Amino acid sequence: MSPAPARPSAPLLVHLLTLTGLTLVAAWATSTLLILLLPPPAPDFYRAPEIQRALAGVDQTFVERQPLAIETRDTPPGPRLEGPTVPLIQAQLAAGLGVNPSDIVIAGERGPLSDRRVGRVIRDRAARAGLGDEEHYLVAPFEVAVRQSDGRWRVTSPQRPFGLDDWQERVLLWFALSALAMAPFAWMVARRLSQPIKIFAEAAERLGRDPGAPPLAVRGPAEISVAARAFNQMQERLQRYVQDRTAMVGAIAHDLRTPLTRLRFRIEGLPDDQRAKYAHDLDQMEDMIAATLAFVRDGAPRGERTALELSSLVESLCDEMAETGAPAEVELGEKVVLQGDPLALRRLISNLLENAVKFGGQARARVFRDAGHAVVEIDDDGPGIPAADAEKVFEPFYRREPSRSRQTGGIGLGLAVVRTIARGHGGDVTLHNRAGGGLTARVQLPI
Repeated sequence: MSPAPARPSAPLLVHLLTLTGLTLVAAWATSTLLILLLPPPAPDFYRAPEIQRALAGVDQTFVERQPLAIETRDTPPGPRLEGPTVPLIQAQLAAGLGVNPSDIVIAGERGPLSDRRVGRVIRDRAARAGLGDEEHYLVAPFEVAVRQSDGRWRVTSPQRPFGLDDWQERVLLWFALSALAMAPFAWMVARRLSQPIKIFAEAAERLGRDPGAPPLAVRGPAEISVAARAFNQMQERLQRYVQDRTAMVGAIAHDLRTPLTRLRFRIEGLPDDQRAKYAHDLDQMEDMIAATLAFVRDGAPRGERTALELSSLVESLCDEMAETGAPAEVELGEKVVLQGDPLALRRLISNLLENAVKFGGQARARVFRDAGHAVVEIDDDGPGIPAADAEKVFEPFYRREPSRSRQTGGIGLGLAVVRTIARGHGGDVTLHNRAGGGLTARVQLPI
């Protein structure tokens, strides 16, 4: 029964475009707020007397400003800084150092301040520092040089700060806070987009374990809804295909019994030696038909799967076999619960225990967990099997013993049924020869 149609959702492209658009709007809003709210970065400024003392070699301590570095060069710095106050600062420095103004060079990479807000910030800081309107100062970055008696130049300039400036730290903090504010919204949108895909993957994995699993709910973006409908149709076709083929094989095997019965009546008039040969062949054919019907019945889809405690199931089967005199035992282990078909899993374990007793003389079973799977191992003391036959024995009607006698091994469908049930639950079964002799049948089922 298909689930009720869900309300149509916007295509995945619309969701992605919406998320991208909201992200861009948030980035633009953050940038706008930074421009409008944060004050512009105000560079450090230095009074002319401070620059003079630095060129004279006097140690100074600067608070909240970078110190002035001193070095000697063969050539003056450049390009020269221009402005109405530059000649005044040159004259003041030359008078303080006792040199000609032509021996003073003031260089910088920028001219007068273009941002009025920066100028206001500098004037406010200068006023707080006690500078008068008539006192001159230079704004970093700059280089001031004085020619020495040997023709070389003594240059002073503000040291470059190590790390980030205060305004850069504020900008990064603002961006970090904006990212944190957007993170919950982005997480919700991403979860909304990824949730249908996750459900789709889980449904595909569940179909591998249980072909009769309920159909996938059709919801989410338009592309996911289309894929879910296609997935449900595929699942329905697979179930119908398996059911049709199973019914066909069962019907053929059942209908073969009618001509076999007629043949039994017809051979009654044959001589005794010929009648015995034909009767043996007919018995063998009936055994094969009965085994085929059992194989079809065991491989047919079952009802709803329920929680099953695997250790208890194996223990109860070993106890039942031990009551009939069969040498079967189970090692006490941890409790392992999984979702499965109780009747099918009972048939799986029972077939392996019977094979271990029949061909190996004894069955020793154990149950444990391994990497998210329930594992059942059944050991026997038989001769084992060649490595080339480890997979062939799971093929329907394949028997290593060439006769078809029920006393020497049956028809050859027992292990085929075991693998069909195991793979129908999303697991598998393998056979391994033990180093000390004997065979181990290993069943691995997802928990």
